[in-house]
Amino acid sequence: MSVLLAAGALAALGVLLRMPFRGILGMLGLLWAGVLLAHLLLPEGHGLVRAIGGSWQGWLVLGAVVVLALAYRTVLGRLRRGAVHPLAAASGGPFSPAELDRYARHIVLRELGGPGQRRLKAARVLVLGAGGLGSPVLMYLAAAGVGSLGVVDDDTVSLSNLQRQILHADDRLGMPKVFSAQIGLKAINPHVTVLPYNRRLDAATAEALFSEHDLILDGTDNFVTRALANRVAVALGKPLVSGSIAQWEGQVSVYDPARGGPCLACIFPDAPAPGLAPDCAAAGVIGALPGVIGSMMALEAIKILTGAGEPLRGRMLIYDALHGENRMVLLKARAGCPVCGGRGGTATGA
Repeated sequence: MSVLLAAGALAALGVLLRMPFRGILGMLGLLWAGVLLAHLLLPEGHGLVRAIGGSWQGWLVLGAVVVLALAYRTVLGRLRRGAVHPLAAASGGPFSPAELDRYARHIVLRELGGPGQRRLKAARVLVLGAGGLGSPVLMYLAAAGVGSLGVVDDDTVSLSNLQRQILHADDRLGMPKVFSAQIGLKAINPHVTVLPYNRRLDAATAEALFSEHDLILDGTDNFVTRALANRVAVALGKPLVSGSIAQWEGQVSVYDPARGGPCLACIFPDAPAPGLAPDCAAAGVIGALPGVIGSMMALEAIKILTGAGEPLRGRMLIYDALHGENRMVLLKARAGCPVCGGRGGTATGA
């Protein structure tokens, strides 16, 4: 009993002094060795031997049991440290523990898994516009773990933007939208790279920008820029996810002649007549609508990048927010299209 009390006192002292576990074990090991030596060196009738009780064989067995228990604990710890986390195994190991936790809900999806998440991390996506559509597109792609996000916009944050452009904030009024977007996206996910291009897309820079990215998403609000983005994407064989909004209605499609779909010019060969398609400043837009369409665009991008599901290639989804209705329109390449030559295949059924 006296030995057990001494062992308890030593352990309590070690904890009080915040000694490492090995240090406490060392003290208890010295106590055990002293007890064993006392049994071996002192005669049986000695008072100390009677005080510590038992026999040397019993203390030896106790020591062996403790050593075996510690050895088992050590081996188990090494196995755990060396074991591959199931998410790490699924993802091939390129992710940090924080990323594995962040993307866990993606990795367990059968359609994405580790390979899909790796593709997202390796992807380079260019988003045209950091406004109403660009905001949810960029936020969801950043949250999804797209490795590199390029943002093209030459505008600055204004108070009238904040009703719908949720990536920006009141304390960034007057800041170029691409730099405001960079701040917001890094706050959402510090593991992604954000490349701000504070400029208007033009013919002189579009080809160089597009060639550095795997996928283009167009959230701009004018036909000239949309037509330019379509021409360059077709020339480089890049998929183009396009969305547009006005008042209560939005639409989204994937233009990709290189993979069997039509291009934008097949569907909209000419600019709309003046006043026929007014922008949001003139016609107004309900604030939540860009969130709906932009989220759909981000989802299409994720599907294209990972190979999951069926993208809206050769189809256009039209959303009527005022009446809560969706319509699917089949699209097909136009023979003699001056941009893609009508080389896209006929769309599949909706």
